Amino acid sequence: MRSVSKGMMTMKITAAVLESQNCPEPFSESKALQVKELSLDAPGPTEVLVKITAAGLCHSDLSVLQGNRIWPTPLVVGHEAAGVVQEVGAKVKDFHEGDHVIMTFLPRCEECRACQTEGKLPCSKGVAANNAGMLLNGSIRLHDGDQQIHHHLGVSGFATHAVVDQASIVKVPQELPADISAVLGCAMITGGGAVLNELDPKPGQSLMVVGLGGVGMAGLLTALACEGVEVTAADVSADKLELAKQFGAHHCLTTKEVEEKGVTADLVLEAAGHPKAFETAYKAIGVGGKMVTIGLPAPDEVSQIHPTALTAGARTVMGSYMGSAVPKRDVPKFAELYLEGKLPLDKLITSHIKLEDINEGMDRLAAGKELRQIIQF
Repeated sequence: MRSVSKGMMTMKITAAVLESQNCPEPFSESKALQVKELSLDAPGPTEVLVKITAAGLCHSDLSVLQGNRIWPTPLVVGHEAAGVVQEVGAKVKDFHEGDHVIMTFLPRCEECRACQTEGKLPCSKGVAANNAGMLLNGSIRLHDGDQQIHHHLGVSGFATHAVVDQASIVKVPQELPADISAVLGCAMITGGGAVLNELDPKPGQSLMVVGLGGVGMAGLLTALACEGVEVTAADVSADKLELAKQFGAHHCLTTKEVEEKGVTADLVLEAAGHPKAFETAYKAIGVGGKMVTIGLPAPDEVSQIHPTALTAGARTVMGSYMGSAVPKRDVPKFAELYLEGKLPLDKLITSHIKLEDINEGMDRLAAGKELRQIIQF
């Protein structure tokens, strides 16, 4: 319901608020995320109000609670979400009430130098806004009384509604289920995007995925959708490897087995965000091969590698943020692959939860027991 407050139109929403980082675990006991009522301003000229239908729990959200990356607080967490447009700002031309959309965690201004790199570099204006806990134009639309509440990565998806910049959303077909739509916004454009945009596997090549969380599994499913590619799954978890086998991976190995047996691949995707996983992935690059890392370890973590192997073996190592994706270009590709039955994204979703159960969900995520938990509204 909308009400007039301080000369502006606002509405009451329910959202999961993080008051401060470095939360003690288990989160179900510390109540790291407080589900409470907030005020949400009406969208500005270039902004859109979205009623959220589904939101995914990602390791990047977990890192916010754990304090591995510094964010301004208080903060409404959540960056992987889908919903339906309820209202648009005066200057919004490409979106209308009733559109089904997904949210992406890096808005692109499409004007800065980084935005001209076809997804290679993150938008500099978008990064600055994200780091400040603001929307792309510098606004904050969330409030708890007189206190401003920051936006997480321009989305703040753990809420019943969100106001986002038009640069943070992409239309999806109405027939796409809400939970499937949600995982397109992070898991797929990061894991799947890195496979298609950077590794670009060809028939006859081999590809290894090291790290089988939600993003790694998204990369695995994408690799399996590529014709004639031999796919190996690697992880420390036997449960994750069993899932990968069920998904159709041709070979499933522990990371220890990869190193001890000297297993290599033409193409390697590192998706664990752990320094040891990076080292395993590096050792697995075949001669003339390429490794892309999308994992985000804590900033003070360090990996050790042997540089001579790069030179002597003509190997390539590169990083990819958000799968080097341009969401408006790449999200429709993944949506089409799913609707054609070529990309079984349902397999990524291991459970559905309520917003009120979000702390318990974060505990399960921290314990490595889930790929993607989806909050349904």
